[in-house]
Amino acid sequence: MIYLDYNATTPLCDAAREAMMPYLDRCFGNPSSVHAAGREARAAIDNARDKLAALLRIKPHEIIFTGGGTESCNLAVLGLARSRPAGGLPAAALAKAGHIISAKTEHHAVLNAIEHLEKHEAVEVTWLDVSRDGIVDVDQLAKSIRPETRLVSIMTANNETGVIQPLREISQICRERGVLLHSDMVQAFGKIDVDLSLVDAASFAAHKFYGPKGAGFLFLRSGLSIQPIMFGGAHENERRPGTENVAAIAGMAAAAAEWTQRDLAREQEREARLRDELWMRISQNIPAAKQNGEGAPRLANTLNVSLLGLDSEMLLIALDLEGVCASSGSACMVGSVVASHVLLAMGLPVERARSAVRFSLGKWTTADEIKEAGDAVQKIVERLHTRKSAYAVA
Repeated sequence: MIYLDYNATTPLCDAAREAMMPYLDRCFGNPSSVHAAGREARAAIDNARDKLAALLRIKPHEIIFTGGGTESCNLAVLGLARSRPAGGLPAAALAKAGHIISAKTEHHAVLNAIEHLEKHEAVEVTWLDVSRDGIVDVDQLAKSIRPETRLVSIMTANNETGVIQPLREISQICRERGVLLHSDMVQAFGKIDVDLSLVDAASFAAHKFYGPKGAGFLFLRSGLSIQPIMFGGAHENERRPGTENVAAIAGMAAAAAEWTQRDLAREQEREARLRDELWMRISQNIPAAKQNGEGAPRLANTLNVSLLGLDSEMLLIALDLEGVCASSGSACMVGSVVASHVLLAMGLPVERARSAVRFSLGKWTTADEIKEAGDAVQKIVERLHTRKSAYAVA
């Protein structure tokens, strides 16, 4: 099997597995219990929090552990939008339901949360346009901010195209106007340097950086209040209730600190070379292929290609039969293959969005696998085009 779907999930690294094992075996206490077994589990969470905070250059209490990236994004969007700031907004603005700004290319964890606020809580929303390469319109952002704007949410790097947003410029606009900025950093962390001084909140998911599924965290800048979206306990300083997943939290911190950051720059250079090699093989053999987001800064591991005239679902099934794992975009749509909302928001034609395939590389991707994957794509495209021509003649 050739696995080229690292943006969907990554294999569990040895450092994470080793860190988790004690808490899957003898150290099984509830971290909220006062006895020795509970204190042992609590110490593991505290150690993980300290390790992540040191890595990200933030305070330990600015980390809220969650069940993953989707929950982290939901908590940020819903919790900050519903939270009334202590001063800062005029009375007339506070009397309104509020206003949020985001981009049309966000992950559904952000899109759907904002759409819920818009539909059910009368929050007004401005959806920013993006360029044909997927970069948000920062001039539109600056013009869209109002006195009642409570939150701007812009992802750092797109999960489908790998396009990296100009977060420093976005941050400056928000800072100058006193508006909170949240960024979905789920795909960015472990691939590029992330600077949390630029944002007020940021979302992370362990399984995107070689940690376990079912764990994530939200960075929330010190001094900010947030409304919980779940209820039932005083965990995480009353911001996220529920017994913590001790093993997953320990594994997440180990993956972040002991594995993901190891030779980061060199690894990203390696993945970029392999990504470009795969594109060269595809483009040379398939003239109709189009690379999406080509003109923008992108994650080194991500290649989004439209193979015009073919359907994404057919391509993915054919790739799977050839032993190549890829996707058409987000893996959070329960196996569905639909035209990418990201590519459509970039202004690309529907047929180009419907023929898109995402290849995402990782630490275990080899040059031989890239060659085999390129050959498989050529073989599949030739076969499908031949079949379509045969049907047309018939």
